[in-house]
Amino acid sequence: MPKARVLDRRRKSIQGIRKITRTMELISTARFKRAMDRASAATAYTKRITELTRHLADAGLEVAHPLLETHPETHRAVLLVLSGNRGMCAGYNANILRLARNRLRELQKAVPQVDLEVSGKKAITAFQFRGMTPDKAYTHFEDRPDREETDALAARYIEDYTAGRLDRLDVVYTQFESLSRQQAVIETLLPLTDPTETHVRRIAESPYEFLPSIESILNDVIPTGFRVRLFKCFLDAAVSEQIARMVAMKSATENADSMIGHLSMAYNRARQGQITTELLEVISGAEALN
Repeated sequence: MPKARVLDRRRKSIQGIRKITRTMELISTARFKRAMDRASAATAYTKRITELTRHLADAGLEVAHPLLETHPETHRAVLLVLSGNRGMCAGYNANILRLARNRLRELQKAVPQVDLEVSGKKAITAFQFRGMTPDKAYTHFEDRPDREETDALAARYIEDYTAGRLDRLDVVYTQFESLSRQQAVIETLLPLTDPTETHVRRIAESPYEFLPSIESILNDVIPTGFRVRLFKCFLDAAVSEQIARMVAMKSATENADSMIGHLSMAYNRARQGQITTELLEVISGAEALN
């Protein structure tokens, strides 16, 4: 059995680790609540603006927009990967990287030019370790993504797609569904609609009247819808990361509590054995003197 001093030193070490994991759990919980509120609001807004776009497209006129059009050939694609800047969040980053590598290989086989854009230090480091340097890297998107920063990113994608310099945009991120379910997914943001669907809709009669015109409204609504969807990807990634870290740190804290309990029992037994040995030595010495 290890000595009591060794067990006590090990127990104090684990107690120090427990303080760290418990603190990180509390911080992640606070950040998660803030991120979830923003993600929930963005989800409702995204759903509503998608419905509005569909209503406008079904309003009785032939409607077309460059972001809805699928290019005949795909010459250039962009793969945007959203990971975290920090670890200690279980398999959050690993699941994203696994999915991103598979999609990157698929695109490289089918598309002449594939640009890799990565957000988060963990994914940047992982790709560099495998000899793949991202074309663009972002490390400033934390647990509270800024709408203006994502809008600047979206504006570049919109400009490139409208000008024909970009044919496809895929985003790899962790989709937030509920507190108990987050899933790494690949979402195609450009073109905005599925290539198998028709992009020009027509209905004989419309119950709506649009001023100044349906075309001018769509020119504002469709780019806004794309920007919101991209922003929601960043929000989902942020809240999913905090949930993963919160769960991982909670599990680590509980494991530390269990280890401290076992070490305390072992320490008490070792200390009791040590005291018994010392008493026997004192008694034996006293009897020898007599």
